[in-house]
Amino acid sequence: MNMVVASSIGAAFMAVFVLFIRLKAAKKPTNAKKIILPPFFMSTGALMYLFPQFQLTPMEIIEAIIVGMLFSILLIKTSKFEIRDNDIYLKRSKAFIFILIGLLIVRIIMKAVLSATIVYTQLGGMFFLLAFSMIVPWRLAMFRDYKRLFNQLHSVKN
Repeated sequence: MNMVVASSIGAAFMAVFVLFIRLKAAKKPTNAKKIILPPFFMSTGALMYLFPQFQLTPMEIIEAIIVGMLFSILLIKTSKFEIRDNDIYLKRSKAFIFILIGLLIVRIIMKAVLSATIVYTQLGGMFFLLAFSMIVPWRLAMFRDYKRLFNQLHSVKN
C-alpha cells in the first residue's frame, strides 16, 4: 500500500508540474516539435516491460489502452490553438486545469481500488500504458490542428 501512496503523491506533483508547463507554454508560440516530441520522450518508459514483474496480461493491456484513449478525449476537447501575431499559440483553457485535476483524482481512486487485486509493479505498467494511450491521441489531434493553422497561416502569406 505504501507504493500506491508514494506513486499517488508523485502523480500529484507531476500534475502540478504539467499545469505550470502548460501555463508557461501558452505565453510562447508553439511548433510541431513541441507537440510531437513528448510522446517520443515518454516512450522510453516502455522499457519497463522488459522485466517480467511489469508485464501485463492481454486484458490489462486492453483495459489500460481503452481508459487512456477515453481520457484523451477530455484533453483533446480542451486543447485549441489560435493565431496571434503571425504565430500559433496554444489557447489557455480554464477547463484544462479542472480536467487534469479530475483525471488525477480518478487515477488515484482507480489505483487505490486496483491495488487490492493487482501487484503494484503490474499496476505501474498499466498506468504507464494508460498515460501513453492518453498522450498519443491527444498529441496527434493537437498536431493535426496545428498543421491546419500552420497551412492557413502560410497560405495567407504566400
